Amino acid sequence: MRVLRRDFQVTTFVAMCLSVLAIPAPAGAAPLLPTPADWPLGGGPVVQRGFTPPAVVWGSGHRGVDLVAKSGEAVLSAASGTVAFAGSIAGKPVVSIDHGSVRTTYEPVITTLRVGERVALGQVIGVLGAGGHCLGCLHWGLREGKSYLDPLLLLGGRGGRLRLVPESQREVVEREARARALAAASATQSKAIMTAAGRPGSHGFLHPVAGAVSSAFGMRLHPLLKIQKLHDGTDFAAACGTAIRAPYAGVVTRTFFNSAYGNRLFLSHGSVDGVRVETAFNHAARYLVRPGQRVSRGQVIGVVGSTGLSTGCHLHLMVWLNGRLSNPMSWL
Repeated sequence: MRVLRRDFQVTTFVAMCLSVLAIPAPAGAAPLLPTPADWPLGGGPVVQRGFTPPAVVWGSGHRGVDLVAKSGEAVLSAASGTVAFAGSIAGKPVVSIDHGSVRTTYEPVITTLRVGERVALGQVIGVLGAGGHCLGCLHWGLREGKSYLDPLLLLGGRGGRLRLVPESQREVVEREARARALAAASATQSKAIMTAAGRPGSHGFLHPVAGAVSSAFGMRLHPLLKIQKLHDGTDFAAACGTAIRAPYAGVVTRTFFNSAYGNRLFLSHGSVDGVRVETAFNHAARYLVRPGQRVSRGQVIGVVGSTGLSTGCHLHLMVWLNGRLSNPMSWL
């Protein structure tokens, strides 16, 4: 009799557990999503594989979306936020951005960002690397605490095309996506040049050195790393020791050494023609001004060098407009 009672209790317990698992979780409040938000790739990317959450936490599923992308392609922050993680997980380079109540994740993405850095919507956060679970794609994720959400929710119904791609058509789809990305990048750059704030050269900014442009802003084969990656500024050819001049009046916010960029200096120029402008100077031999110091337009702030990851003497100039990394030649 005791055995029958014990068997009945065990059976009842198991049945109760199964019934609990079978009941869908009650719908909670809608997640507080960041706005505005946009795709993490340019050119209206193709969704190669959609979001398919697992039935149970430990079950199999696809906890994000895969977007067709090319190795070395620039990856953008889907919304403004703060870098929560930038490193490697299980051998894959991963970036995570905290947007308050939710976080977006991007993998495999190679970045130079550091935890705690602020990023703006559409800012380049890195380039697509290798080591992801799919070839030729960016895995984009969205989490609220420990719960996985569909990243396409960020687009507010703009979603775009969900297109499951058979392996036989993969190369064709990738070529189409790359063509759209190039067209969008070209259109964006043209639009930036002809903004309401004015044309390049109309803002009163000087070229920081008297030298020709030796490498423009955009995707290129890195001369040392031999990989396709974003060249995040404009290189001016100049001999070592050439004076570097402030392109516009501003305040030195920080100077430091970085293994890739060498000796760096950042200038905040405040609001210029209604746009918040920041510039950075890289690979210098040394700087002649200190953080907190005000500088005037044309003032010598340093001398050209070849520090950091560099193939020779030059100045690498970077520009941020309203917090977004931009082509310097769209403003100078």
